[in-house]
Amino acid sequence: MIFSLFLFSCSEFNTVVKSTDYEYKYKKALEYYNSGDYVHATSLFEDLVYAFRGTSKGADLYYFYAQSCFKQKDYLLAGHYYKSLYEQYPRHEHAEEAHFMVGMCYYMDSPNPKLDQEITRKAIDAFQLFINLYPYSEKVEEANILIDELNEKIVYKSYLSAKLYYDMEYYKAAVIALDNSLSDYPATKHREELKFLLFKAKFYLAIKSIEQLKRERLNAARDEYFIFVDEFPLSKHVKEVTRNFKQISELLGYGIEEEITSNN
Repeated sequence: MIFSLFLFSCSEFNTVVKSTDYEYKYKKALEYYNSGDYVHATSLFEDLVYAFRGTSKGADLYYFYAQSCFKQKDYLLAGHYYKSLYEQYPRHEHAEEAHFMVGMCYYMDSPNPKLDQEITRKAIDAFQLFINLYPYSEKVEEANILIDELNEKIVYKSYLSAKLYYDMEYYKAAVIALDNSLSDYPATKHREELKFLLFKAKFYLAIKSIEQLKRERLNAARDEYFIFVDEFPLSKHVKEVTRNFKQISELLGYGIEEEITSNN
């Protein structure tokens, strides 16, 4: 019985596909869509968006086509048709939603932090555009939350990149990358790890420097130590950075008590 129903369904769909009655196709496409059969719906919408382009149904077709693609996790194509909707029909009832959904398509395609984050940045830009255009939308709060989440992913990517420089002992590059991350995203939840790695990078950069640069870089690492322990006095890294600080003090010719007193 199930096999017979399957054959009937395929036969019916083939009849719809071959039909030259676009109104009939439109009706059947909506039936498939409303029943959750996005595969068949998408196939018909793909044909219909060109047939009804410029008509009153054209905008609706862009919307339903985009929605069907999104439901099937084809975020690239969905984003294209959401964007086509608000660009060609800016006054359509779903134009606001389409702006938000373009951001969602990029968000869903945003890759692992270890990979290139161009799509992540596009998602942030799309959500920010939505907020600028519709500041009183009920979706603004959600858009802001998603932007924060995406920004954290970019920060973590920069942390991983800096850590790679650090692990490869390219300490100068690591310092630059970490400084940039902290400057661009000062409130990140990864701030403690970024600041810890920044101190370590400055410490090893100083230790491995030529004599003409060593004292200046040791002082830079020393300053970074005080900044770290002042901001994160209960950090799990305090013991380690304090050991390194003692080495710095010895190399600079300071006693530990003298260092603490001068800092206070």
